Amino acid sequence: MSPALGTVLRWRREAGPPEAVVEDVKETSPRPENTTESVMTPLASTTMAPTQASIGEQAANLARGMNLETWQLVAILVGVGVVILGICFCCIRRCFRKRRSKDGKKGMKGVDLKSVQLLGSAYKEKVQPDMEELTENAEEPDDGDSKKEEQKLGKLQYKLEYDFNSNSLSVTVIQAEDLPALDMGGTSDPYVKVYLLPDKKKKFETKVHRKTLSPVFNETFVFKNVPYADAMNKTLVFAIFDFDRFSKHDQIGEVKVPLCQVDLAQTIEEWRELQSVEGEGGQDNKLGDICFSLRYVPTAGKLTVVILEAKNLKKMDVGGLSDPYVKIALMQNGKRLKKKKTSIKKCTLNPYYNESFTFEVPFEQIQKVNLVITVVDYDRIGTSEPIGKVVLGYNASGTELRHWSDMLASPRRPIAQWHTLKDPDDGEKKD
Repeated sequence: MSPALGTVLRWRREAGPPEAVVEDVKETSPRPENTTESVMTPLASTTMAPTQASIGEQAANLARGMNLETWQLVAILVGVGVVILGICFCCIRRCFRKRRSKDGKKGMKGVDLKSVQLLGSAYKEKVQPDMEELTENAEEPDDGDSKKEEQKLGKLQYKLEYDFNSNSLSVTVIQAEDLPALDMGGTSDPYVKVYLLPDKKKKFETKVHRKTLSPVFNETFVFKNVPYADAMNKTLVFAIFDFDRFSKHDQIGEVKVPLCQVDLAQTIEEWRELQSVEGEGGQDNKLGDICFSLRYVPTAGKLTVVILEAKNLKKMDVGGLSDPYVKIALMQNGKRLKKKKTSIKKCTLNPYYNESFTFEVPFEQIQKVNLVITVVDYDRIGTSEPIGKVVLGYNASGTELRHWSDMLASPRRPIAQWHTLKDPDDGEKKD
């Protein structure tokens, strides 16, 4: 027997039976599982720890590179994340809105009159009423509106007193209410003209009340030398105008009082509704309008009048036109101190002049003079006929007095204004 074989047999004897070996194997078989678990847990801990440490180190290094603290860098990153989330939310919301609007439009496009007709006559009447009903409903409010517009001119309160001893008629313009707004600001600048028809020689005007629809005037005017028999043939007219410095004064309405219909033996105080005026602008505007500026320099004692233009002048010639020019006269106590005139404009009812004239008027004299501006129709063969005139000065009234007062209140400054021409034969002074 060889020595190698002997060593093997010797090893078997020392090892014991094979069953012991199997038992040993069975006993030791679950140990590898426990060993693997025990081995894996330290491996996981060893791998996670370096990754967390590496992220922290990277964040710390990034913060150092940006000269920031670690908590500051974290706050910045959180803020950026919030902004990005907000932007994404807005985009998603817009997309949903667009889809909803598209769906709504598709639904609207899908409605057809044919499909509506299929639903029955009751639904059709709601969607598309008959044209006859629409016209009837539209016409009824129009009639009501027109009636309301006629009643929206306002009303005027006045008082009449007749003196049989002096044959004089005292007229008091008390107040007006509910006037229409003719200015852009929703108000008006009303004043009242008072005169007798048919002669219209004596006219009075109240003061202009600024920016009001319910002015209180309380102004009294006296018509002298009006016998009772003649008064029965006259009509008292209250014409309310809206003052406008740079354009024609618009007439709001008027009240006509035939004196034959009132008892002049008693004091009459009453309200009357304003009525619309027949024709454009009423009868007072038939002569035309003129625009001019006034400028006074107290230190130099100079009054400058610039005749700018006129419009809607009365037709004086056979051909339906006129040859107008303007005369300017400076008056004091009925005497003419100086006079000047513009050039003649041929064949026109709307002449444009833009001509300036200067009068020497000392400061102590400016409150004692009148300025008479007359538009005249030139006639080469016969005598020139006056079309109308405007009188300004210390004893003027109405818009003329206001223009004169504005000139004195604004020295060295030109004040321009439109005026309505009045009857040139009216030579009486206004109180």
